[in-house]
Amino acid sequence: MESGSFQPGTGVAPATLVELSVSCRKLIDADVFSKSDPMVVLFTEDQSRTWREFGRTEIIWNNLNPDFVKKFVMHYYFEQSQKLKFEVYDVDSKSADLSKHDFLGRMECTLGEIVSAGSKFMRRLQGHKRDCGTIIVGAEEQSSCKEQATMQFCAHKLDKKDFFGKSDPFLTFYKTNEDGSFTVVHRTEVIKKTLNPTWKPFTIPVRSLCNGDYDRTIKIECYDWDADGGHDFIGEFMTNMRELSRGPSPQNVYECINPKKQAKKGSKYKNSGTVELMSCRIEKVYSFLDYVRGGCQLHCTFAVDFTASNGDPKSPSSLHYINPYRPNPYANALRAVGNIIQDYDTDKLFPALGFGARLPPDGVVSHEFALNGNPNNPYCQGIEGVLESYHKAIQSVQLYGPTNFAPCINHVAKFAAQRRDGNDYFILLIITDGIITDMPQTCEAIVNAASLPLSIIIVGVGDADFEAMNILDGDDVRLSSRGRYAERDIVQFVPMREFMGRAGENPAAIQAILAKEVLEEIPDQFLSYMKSRNIKPKPPLQRQLTISSVTSLPVSEQ
Repeated sequence: MESGSFQPGTGVAPATLVELSVSCRKLIDADVFSKSDPMVVLFTEDQSRTWREFGRTEIIWNNLNPDFVKKFVMHYYFEQSQKLKFEVYDVDSKSADLSKHDFLGRMECTLGEIVSAGSKFMRRLQGHKRDCGTIIVGAEEQSSCKEQATMQFCAHKLDKKDFFGKSDPFLTFYKTNEDGSFTVVHRTEVIKKTLNPTWKPFTIPVRSLCNGDYDRTIKIECYDWDADGGHDFIGEFMTNMRELSRGPSPQNVYECINPKKQAKKGSKYKNSGTVELMSCRIEKVYSFLDYVRGGCQLHCTFAVDFTASNGDPKSPSSLHYINPYRPNPYANALRAVGNIIQDYDTDKLFPALGFGARLPPDGVVSHEFALNGNPNNPYCQGIEGVLESYHKAIQSVQLYGPTNFAPCINHVAKFAAQRRDGNDYFILLIITDGIITDMPQTCEAIVNAASLPLSIIIVGVGDADFEAMNILDGDDVRLSSRGRYAERDIVQFVPMREFMGRAGENPAAIQAILAKEVLEEIPDQFLSYMKSRNIKPKPPLQRQLTISSVTSLPVSEQ
């Protein structure tokens, strides 16, 4: 916890970020014609003693002794028992469902055990009657270094390893641990059939390479890739971040040495080729909180679906039914997101809009009306003001249709377009029960808005078919309109029914889970805008942030 969040008279759990690296040795060979293709899945135990997936490593093909590049970064709380479970699978298909893959073994422990074991924690894998092999977990506290390096390498006259052709070379980068051992942190792509490869540029956090210590040794190995996983060693060399940061120079052309070959050939051996640094750019990476501390304001606009498909508000089966004892899904979503966003908004004034209703006095249909009935000033005071306006609107408008998103998106985009300097960022929360009827216009509105300081969160309530929403949420395929692609992914879609079961009927639990799901992508979307415009955060303001505002939204380091 940084000093900027110090609050006298409160309590905060001391936490440090640790990075876990995973390797396995002598895994079970589950494949008939080749070796296993292992992947490790990490689970953490929550307060209800339920295992929840924390993350997955990459898949390493044809390898019973994998060293995974992907690291798990988590908070370590000294005074808590943080139970972890590592499961190893042989991946047999593209399915994300773990039951579709061969289970190779598991290991349970606590984060405290790993941290206190020194540089490496080793334990046998369990889960089969026979020996499943060993899992090795390393832990290192993350430095506060916020730099990233973008580098490119090429090589010349590498040793020819393939009998009938040239080599298929790739580089593997290792950081040095405190005890002098090495941990793999990056692999380049494989370049086929060449002894003079040029690899693509890659970007890596400086802390991953050397934990922020520019003089710590970095080992780089060059291999010839083989389909069966038994890659042939070409050679290796050592360097450090200080040397690499100087950029292309004679000092950054390295002789690739194969010690076995050197011992065998003696003075006749010169090297197994050379590897050259073509470029190295180091830049500071800023976090979401750096901008917030510098005074960037988040502005949240709420847009509520008042179409007739929600059901008659007077009926208990309606999604808009006002139950005096329990908030309806719309009220749950408004409060969940609003309670967190308002920490970042100094004036606590929120525009609240409705769409798809007939308005008094003459029943004109509107797809963008003020919930408080004042089109010239749609702002509500705090989340309570938003909820109050919502409850009044339910009783004064007539639910109608169709479900058009574009007017509300364009409404907020108009304001975002006037404030592109990095001092303001806009969030539009759309709560809806239904299928969009203006899909082409909505796609166009989102593609236009993707170049603005704006994120759109869509919360789906009820049991409608939300297939179209996943198109708008461009996680898998970038959204496009009339041949033009969105500059960045700005939409996050969350179907409320997916986690209602997890929280039962407890409104506070529903709101906590909803807030986490809904706000998960905001920091990365926010940073993608700032980075694309080369906007750096201002120095921290002297005003105090509340503890809740520092911990509510996830800190995102790119």
